[in-house]
Amino acid sequence: MSEKEEILKKFVEASAGSDEEKVEEALNEAKELGDAQLIAQLKLIRGVDIGDEEMCAEAAKEAVEAGMAPYKAIIDGLAKGMEIVGGKYECKEYFLPEVLMSADAMYSGLNYLLPLIPKDEKGTKGKIIMGVVEGDVHDIGKNIVKAMLTATGYELVDLGRDVPTDDFIESAKKEGAQVIAMSTLMTPTLMSMKTVEDKLKTTGMKDKVRTIIGGGSVTDEWRAKIGSDAYGKDAMEAVDKVKMLIDQIMVAVKKMKETEEEEK
Repeated sequence: MSEKEEILKKFVEASAGSDEEKVEEALNEAKELGDAQLIAQLKLIRGVDIGDEEMCAEAAKEAVEAGMAPYKAIIDGLAKGMEIVGGKYECKEYFLPEVLMSADAMYSGLNYLLPLIPKDEKGTKGKIIMGVVEGDVHDIGKNIVKAMLTATGYELVDLGRDVPTDDFIESAKKEGAQVIAMSTLMTPTLMSMKTVEDKLKTTGMKDKVRTIIGGGSVTDEWRAKIGSDAYGKDAMEAVDKVKMLIDQIMVAVKKMKETEEEEK
């Protein structure tokens, strides 16, 4: 492991454990190393963790000036910070006010970085409906995935928390979305996901829209049981699975159009 990697590891672990002394030590070590990209990355993580909008905005600019790719700054900086915040929320170290401050800080960085991502670095064009299912208000994981998908160029319609099952269906119809992404942290609300899947089948939309599910109480076994198309165990996997699902839809649409042309 390189010195840079060791400093980053120390900083992330200290941040997750709220060890302020070691956080400062890692920051100072990064400064002593003189790696401008690493310093900016740590500041992005730190800014999100403590909910400092100004720090995130400044660090985003510093990251780009240091030569860091905007997408990398988002994934390795802002999204990493939100993962730490999510962990603190789950163990009840952070509560909703702190989470909202962290989300605002993250978006202050995103607002600077997103416009700088070249089109050829963005994912296949596609639209995603996403939300936390009815009965659940835990949206940390959803927000992390949202940030990462936004960074890769997808158009997102975020329905928020405690979303009625019919809203997923109606929004997908209205927006012409390729994917519906649903999350839940709680076991009792798992059935809301099944309800959405059942309604997609009864309305004849299942072949037109793919679904992905995730969250603390969700498993791949549950995905298979209800007929969802994909399961994301964490934010990174969820992003990869969404890309896969949209590619599948795009290929299917292309084949349908080719078949229609041949029949003419």
